Amino acid sequence: MNAGADARLDETTRKAALVAALASSFLSPFMVSLTNIGLPAIAADLRMDAVAMTLIVMAYVVPGAMFVLPCGKMADIWGRKKVFLWGMMFFSVSTLLCAVSTSGPMLIAARCLQGTGSAMIYGNGIAILMSVFSAAERGKVLGMALASVYCGLAVGPPVGGFLTQQWGWRSMFFTAGFAGVAITAWVFARLKGEWAEATGERFDFVGSVVYCAALGVALYGFRLLPAGMGFLSLALGIAGLATFLKWETRFDFPMLDWKLLRHNRVFALSNLAALINYGATSAIGLLISLYLQYTKHLSPRTAGMILIAQPVMQAMFSPYAGRLSDRIDPRKVAAVGMSCTVIGLLCFAFLADGTPLWLVICTLALHGFGFALFSSPNTNAIMGSVDTRLYGVASGVSSTMRLLGNSFSIGIAMLIFSLYVGQVQITPERYHAFLKSVRVIFVMFFFFSGFGVFASLAPAERR
Repeated sequence: MNAGADARLDETTRKAALVAALASSFLSPFMVSLTNIGLPAIAADLRMDAVAMTLIVMAYVVPGAMFVLPCGKMADIWGRKKVFLWGMMFFSVSTLLCAVSTSGPMLIAARCLQGTGSAMIYGNGIAILMSVFSAAERGKVLGMALASVYCGLAVGPPVGGFLTQQWGWRSMFFTAGFAGVAITAWVFARLKGEWAEATGERFDFVGSVVYCAALGVALYGFRLLPAGMGFLSLALGIAGLATFLKWETRFDFPMLDWKLLRHNRVFALSNLAALINYGATSAIGLLISLYLQYTKHLSPRTAGMILIAQPVMQAMFSPYAGRLSDRIDPRKVAAVGMSCTVIGLLCFAFLADGTPLWLVICTLALHGFGFALFSSPNTNAIMGSVDTRLYGVASGVSSTMRLLGNSFSIGIAMLIFSLYVGQVQITPERYHAFLKSVRVIFVMFFFFSGFGVFASLAPAERR
């Protein structure tokens, strides 16, 4: 049933949809920031080396990148709330499996399942908001949703540090898992109606399999670099994605309409800007968390308190940036935010043993401010450039760019760690090599993010 138009007029439904989107937007980044702060404890307990430690992060973001676009199309056809609820249940169960993992491979497998659940949740929460609220309120509710994301990022480090020190790293996953169960029950009981504005279209199973397999092979190849098998896997993955795009041009109801990218410059360039931004910034929390605990010898709790500087700024300014993008060309606001990110990355490229903590905190705060100015206007530009029947697809593409950016960012960190530190545990005698690798990573991110400023300045016409 397509109840989008009726639900938009129902104030109770609007509030329920907003709460559901805010809660789910909080939960996923909360889990990410919890894991980042607990990585050293997890690695020590399960005896995982530097590369395997980053695999804990990759195992979450890669399945999300693979499945978020197909899940967005499924939601458009079969119902956004239905897919959202199944995703919440999948996420909750897999998170509890993470908590009882007894080995590195078991934890990584559970994280893959967790990432699959997140693919069903994140994009659909935003799509439901777009279905319920009018265009005039779009920037405001997007700003609120993104502020919720940053609240999750802000709360995660101190909570994760406290839980890890008091009850061990498993308590982090138990906390997030039971929170997911509570959100699932609330959405099932309170959110009425359904949104399926592409009802009647056929789902592209063949295209979905080709897309997911090709993207998975490409990302796996990135993890194997610089070995020859890594380059081979990358080539196979890219060939598979080219095959997928060719297939989509022949399918009556494509999962990704190539014309949307080729003829809608706002949509294409705004998504490119998102890919660049997340690709250059997603590993910041991981890298600074490790830097504070390994190089600065801080406890997980203290490191977590420092890390909140970035998400607090994001949470504070995202709602204002969202409302600003309703009145001012969102591409200009996003470009200013991306410029702040470039400056922050340059500062982190000079991290050293003696870098004062106040400078680290200020740079994190600058990143948070820049990210707030970028994210809400960028998402507003993407969602405002397509018809309502494509909200699920547009949200899925946007989420795919975010998750691909996450994968690229963590993949670069994994590659540099393997080159400078090796597949060994990070012990005191390797702290110097670790710090050198962190500086190299930030230099690479600095140059990469510079292109994002220009991509943010996509043409301004919106629907």
